[in-house]
Amino acid sequence: MGQSTARQNAINAVTSWSMDGHHPSLKETRKPLRELFGVNVFSDEVMRNRLPEHIYKALSKTIKKGAPLDPSVADIVATAMREWAMERGATHYTHWFQPMTGLTAEKHDSFLAPSEAGSAITEFSGKELVRGEPDASSFPSGGIRATFEARGYTAWDPTSPAFILENPNGTTLCIPTAFCSWTGEALDKKTPLLRSMDALSKQAVRVLKLFGSEATHVSTTAGPEQEYFLIDKNFYFARPDLINAGRTLFGAKPPKGQEMEDHYFGSIPERVLACMLETEIELYKLGVPVKTRHNEVAPAQYELAPIFESANVATDHNMLVMETMKRVADRYGLQLLLHEKPFAGVNGSGKHLNWSMGDDLGNNLLKPGDTPHDNAQFLIFLAAVIRAVAKHGDLLRVSIAYAGNDHRLGANEAPPAIISIFLGDMLQDIVDQIEKGGAKSTKAGGTMTVGVSVLPTLPRDPGDRNRTSPFAFTGNKFEFRAVGSSQSISGPQIVLNTIVAESLDEIATALEKGIAAGKDLNSEIQALLPKLIAESKHVIFNGDNYSEAWHAEAEKRGLPNRRSTIDSLPDFVSPKSIALFGKYGVLSAREIHSRYEIFLENYKKTINIESQLTIQIAKRMILPAALRYQAEVAQAIANLKATGATAPKTQTALLSELVETIEELETATDALTEAVDEHAEGDTFAHAKYSHEKIVPAMLAVRAAGDKLEGLVADDLWPLPTYQEMLFIK
Repeated sequence: MGQSTARQNAINAVTSWSMDGHHPSLKETRKPLRELFGVNVFSDEVMRNRLPEHIYKALSKTIKKGAPLDPSVADIVATAMREWAMERGATHYTHWFQPMTGLTAEKHDSFLAPSEAGSAITEFSGKELVRGEPDASSFPSGGIRATFEARGYTAWDPTSPAFILENPNGTTLCIPTAFCSWTGEALDKKTPLLRSMDALSKQAVRVLKLFGSEATHVSTTAGPEQEYFLIDKNFYFARPDLINAGRTLFGAKPPKGQEMEDHYFGSIPERVLACMLETEIELYKLGVPVKTRHNEVAPAQYELAPIFESANVATDHNMLVMETMKRVADRYGLQLLLHEKPFAGVNGSGKHLNWSMGDDLGNNLLKPGDTPHDNAQFLIFLAAVIRAVAKHGDLLRVSIAYAGNDHRLGANEAPPAIISIFLGDMLQDIVDQIEKGGAKSTKAGGTMTVGVSVLPTLPRDPGDRNRTSPFAFTGNKFEFRAVGSSQSISGPQIVLNTIVAESLDEIATALEKGIAAGKDLNSEIQALLPKLIAESKHVIFNGDNYSEAWHAEAEKRGLPNRRSTIDSLPDFVSPKSIALFGKYGVLSAREIHSRYEIFLENYKKTINIESQLTIQIAKRMILPAALRYQAEVAQAIANLKATGATAPKTQTALLSELVETIEELETATDALTEAVDEHAEGDTFAHAKYSHEKIVPAMLAVRAAGDKLEGLVADDLWPLPTYQEMLFIK
């Protein structure tokens, strides 16, 4: 007898896969990148060439300065956009938006309209550009919209450029939009992000004016490093858990995982590299500035990283990155896995969010300069971020709270759920000096000699990096490393922007008060900075965030440790949170509570899907295979006894272990079934908490028995593709 049919067919299909017919168009790959980049984007250059000068200037002011959009420009922009899109083969347009599903949504409408003469014309008005009307009751709303209250609106976001989405049979004009209800409340992830950017800009400009800056607008910038797995689709289709849950609910540890440390930055497999190259071509055409690609730590894991952009555009682009990677991977017979922990026992995937602030004069406000100790403006903005994280670390934790991320946070490849800041040696030294009365010097990095005559002397940074910190300063930005790989980066940015806006508000108010009283700005800064550092230094930690000692130390410092999504989410609806987001107009109390309900529902439904899958796989796949093997072993022993021989103890021991483990599986599966069938009393939180405390442990018990059986059952009977097959067979 051969291997399990589905599993063997998958292996055969993988090993016989060929690159023939899967290469991207040679015509496109041979084009210079500068000719490919942004060809499918209604970019600033396209607008400058196609719009009347006064219309272009008005729209540009909105995009670059955050000025209100003049409604009179919409019709002219719509006509130019339609003509440009149709020249590129577009027949339809869609308002492309980001509802609270965490995905993107689109409804396509044709440019074609019938004429009175019985023919057809193409049209696209300013009204159609500015506003769409999808069904608001069919998306998660957390109670804001009921089924009988269906009206919702999409509103054109001119700060994120429209783009062309290509398909083998045509193209579609995609217009990034916000999504709100008939009552004007946000039903998406873009609207509060734009509000938070406005809030931060307003407070940051107040601070900059005190330093004599002529800046009128400050943008937050982002660069999300996207980690992901690629496995063959044949393995994917043979795993019901991957299809429906995005992660393996069973799977024994393979003989080899990542312990040899030979995958990180290793040679990229040919098939994967070809897929990466075509993905990059598609992203270049969409104006996504992808820069870096490499193997990640775990086998079959990779990373793609872009250059910094405006936070809003970066968020849209990251959604496009995930969609494009999935679409292109399919052309190569590969399946993209974005779950935070698709395989137990090997590193999961994160999305390291690099975040900074820049003014409309081109200055990065978190760039220290050569002598940061006397760069008062930098120190003020640095102190504002430190204070914000110290005061609202619980809200940053909420922003990355999600069922998938619970499997990753605190493991060896991810920061713990304790939010702290890493500054590095140079800034830590400056902060220490400030607290003692004023910074007078900056540590230099110097140079280092490698000790090989042909190698040059290398400049050395003034501080090392810390890959265990959840929120680390990395030269001219902060890197929020705890974001999950499948998550939108809008949530973490909404929190970051808002909490930093609050800090800048309080700093600006204090400095303005002192100056109004006739005091010197410099002396006011010298008095304020030590206070800010003293109040916030408990959140700074430059050591090993994975160590048990840090957990104990963090508790002494009073830093919250929200170990799970269920522990974290109540912080979102705390009075402090509602007051903060309400004060800066980012989220109303009703919008906060709606999101809280959506997050809890998502958690509960995720665990429900996973538990049903666990029961299904255990009963319909693992148990039958185990019983067949048990029967084979029992028959072999019976055959020996029939000849008068005594069965070896090893065989009877194997049979006993099989019987015991099968019983463990059945008992655990029955317990999980009972837990799923029971219902917690109370509100949505009670149901989600029950899922976390009762169903998740019951699932783990079923998995433990199933994984033990994988190590016992004959290979030719095991029905599921194994870890070593999925991770290592390309």
